[in-house]
Amino acid sequence: MTNPFYIFKIKREERWMALAAFLAITALNVLCIIKYFDRFSQITDNYKKLFVGTFHISGFDPVTYWVVSDWTTGYNIYRHPLLAFFMYIPYQINQGLMMLTGMNWAQIIVAAILIFCSFYAFIFFYRIVREIVSLKRVDSIILSAFFYSFSYILVASIVPDHFIMSMFMLMLTLYVAGKKIQKHKPFTKWQTILFFIFTAGISLNNGIKVFLANFFVNGKKFWRPANLLFAILLPALLIWAGARLEWNYYEKPAFQARQTLKAKKDSTMRAKLYQEYRDTVSIKDSAKIEAGYRLLIQKRAHDKYVRDHKKIWNRNTGKPINKTEFGQWTDITTPRWSSLVENTFGEPIQLHQDYLLLDVLRNRPVIVEYRWVGSYVVEAIIMLLFVLGMWFARRSRFFWLAFSFFAFDMFIHLVLGFGINEIYIMSPHYLFIIPLGIAYLLKALNVKPCVVLRLTILVITLYLVIYNCSNLLYFLI
Repeated sequence: MTNPFYIFKIKREERWMALAAFLAITALNVLCIIKYFDRFSQITDNYKKLFVGTFHISGFDPVTYWVVSDWTTGYNIYRHPLLAFFMYIPYQINQGLMMLTGMNWAQIIVAAILIFCSFYAFIFFYRIVREIVSLKRVDSIILSAFFYSFSYILVASIVPDHFIMSMFMLMLTLYVAGKKIQKHKPFTKWQTILFFIFTAGISLNNGIKVFLANFFVNGKKFWRPANLLFAILLPALLIWAGARLEWNYYEKPAFQARQTLKAKKDSTMRAKLYQEYRDTVSIKDSAKIEAGYRLLIQKRAHDKYVRDHKKIWNRNTGKPINKTEFGQWTDITTPRWSSLVENTFGEPIQLHQDYLLLDVLRNRPVIVEYRWVGSYVVEAIIMLLFVLGMWFARRSRFFWLAFSFFAFDMFIHLVLGFGINEIYIMSPHYLFIIPLGIAYLLKALNVKPCVVLRLTILVITLYLVIYNCSNLLYFLI
């Protein structure tokens, strides 16, 4: 039987490139560790307050630091149903190190996970363009460096959020699917289930992409009842039922306790306010006292509503379709075109210098424009190359598999509006489609145009590395 871990072996032609990527990713993680180490290495009795109150890089959440320090299902259970359980062993390792050293190793343990995921996402992307698209080695290296020069690929590689873990699983899924398409082999049921558990366990919406991989690889066999039942419906139902059980067991008691405490505080406050109102008015009629008290409560509620709507987190959160359990995640008011230009293909590729890596829910507007027109020129060139690449990739089943991943993200973000006010932090889920599309353009061109295109991509890559790294270093140091 083939060793499933053989896929992680670094091949001879990859070694120097892999070493350079590893050192660069590690160096950036070291800088992030240093920035917060004096505070995050401390042992405390309230890790949530420490990490959430201190860590601020864009809109990324430091929940993983918290979970690895004091295990809890701190993630949103419906969006990340198994991520807390994946972090249980790192938590146990941290507990042992805490007892031995008297300090919290969460930053270093999480950094090791981030480095592993980012490094192998890089390796798998290289293999995709090298082995599946069949580019020359030099072009594969250039495109891999181009991909990792994107700002939010660099940032996601160092922050304690789930995005680089998700990107690792997506690159692994695409690579395996691409090899299967090449060899005309099916995505088996157990492989689909295994990939789905890890991919959807990290981020539920990305689990859909495993099913898309099964569909594109298996073709008509996808519709076979056994495949639909055991590879698609059963794991989807199990992970959803598991998420419900997880919520009922872990989150519901805490939620009910918070609601009870809130109701108790509200009742106490209302009783105190009623007594104060009654003591300060000269009215003796109880009905008039009650009517005056209701007007006072209404005024206080209105004043609070006005205050809340002046706060940046409220101003920057769009209006949802409805306020149901999942409808509240949508957004129908945030402008789409400016979000597309500045936040979908702008910020994720080249950082905005104004409000650099600030949080849209704390201290950053939803839409930030670049200071100079050159940034838009770079963005336009990249998107033009991508669109041209799509034309040359139009007959590739593998490209349309990858594009289906991208299209799904565009649907949930730009159509439904999920996370659209900070879509750039979700960009590691979809940015790979840009260099992948350009790979097909490189493959299709003749020798002389290919040299020009290669030099163009190399120049843009060097610009992005210098521009994004200098801004990131400025923020971290």
